[in-house]
Amino acid sequence: MAESLAVILLLGLPAKRIFEKLRMPGLLGMLILGVLIGPHGLNLLNDDMLRISADLRSIALIIILLRAGLGINKDDLKKVGTTALKISCIPGLIEGLFIALASVNFLDFTFAQGGILGFIIAAVSPAVVVPSMLKLMENNIGTKKGIPTLILAGASIDDVFAITIFSAFLGLYSGSHINIGIQLLNVPISILLGIMAGIIIGFLLIRIFKTYHIRDTKKVLLILGFSILLNELEGVLKTNLQVASLLGVMTIGFVIIEKLPNVGKRLSNKFNKIWVLAEILLFVLVGAQVDVNVALEAGGVGILIILIGLIGRSIGVIISLLGTDYNWKERLFCVIAYIPKATVQAAIGAVPLSLGVESGDTILAIAVLSILITAPLGAIGIQYSSERLLVEKSSICISEK
Repeated sequence: MAESLAVILLLGLPAKRIFEKLRMPGLLGMLILGVLIGPHGLNLLNDDMLRISADLRSIALIIILLRAGLGINKDDLKKVGTTALKISCIPGLIEGLFIALASVNFLDFTFAQGGILGFIIAAVSPAVVVPSMLKLMENNIGTKKGIPTLILAGASIDDVFAITIFSAFLGLYSGSHINIGIQLLNVPISILLGIMAGIIIGFLLIRIFKTYHIRDTKKVLLILGFSILLNELEGVLKTNLQVASLLGVMTIGFVIIEKLPNVGKRLSNKFNKIWVLAEILLFVLVGAQVDVNVALEAGGVGILIILIGLIGRSIGVIISLLGTDYNWKERLFCVIAYIPKATVQAAIGAVPLSLGVESGDTILAIAVLSILITAPLGAIGIQYSSERLLVEKSSICISEK
């Protein structure tokens, strides 16, 4: 496994640098590298590395979410609170239903099969979105109306909705007596559980930091350890209830920066340094999950279904932003920022096939294709549209009517 890690690091750094020199997102270079050296390409990564790939990607995602939590300002969060809740669920719900209906018409799926596909695709990728929003916050772009904070908060909850409804449709397909309405009621419970868990862990860490003299490096390790345990909470509980663990992880960072601002700033710098390694592992290993040949099997119909879904998502974003004082450029940016997919699709795209769902191979092919289309499109779109659509450099409130 050591040689695989060496390959990822030695090729990942220049891949990122080359794309940045071309004024393209560095993550795009790392994703493409992952496709090339992964098991479906040159196969330069050994089985041990691939077996722990999901855990490494999960840890890397936790690191960037902790960075996000440590970078969120309470006043900015208050500005976008209601809008963030709307944008975390409405776009995904509409996209998933658009894809479900399109699948029934173009692929002769049942509605249950279409729902399974729709809510695999509907999840936005925090792995792509969060680093991009943090970069905007660091450069003070779009912060006048709290746009990066809005997208950060929405993206961390979006996956909970998508995975919960995906699980409901999977149950419907298998004949389980599952009420989708009840499943939807579980979503706010999941969000509250995630936030409460993050608050409890955050205050526990603050108590430890105040009681014992601990170096910042060890503080980082403690925070990371608790965050990993929180992320694994659902597996330990073994229940059907989703816990918004990603939101909980962000909450840990937010609590620390609010209660111990000086410590929080130092810890944020530490996590920035760890992210240099975590970023390479995350995007190269996500790319390694992508089988281009499988994606090609989806063909033109797969592309059409993904585009129909993106139209639905765009409509959902626009609906979510009604009643705010965002201008049309800012709303267009939010639409673009909500395009990328990668994390969830790589993680659960093959689940229907493994469970014997009819046309599970087609579902997997379209899930993989969605990564290949939307991750580059979204990453490039965020980078270039932010320079043209977001020009504010100060902070004012969103007026919600």
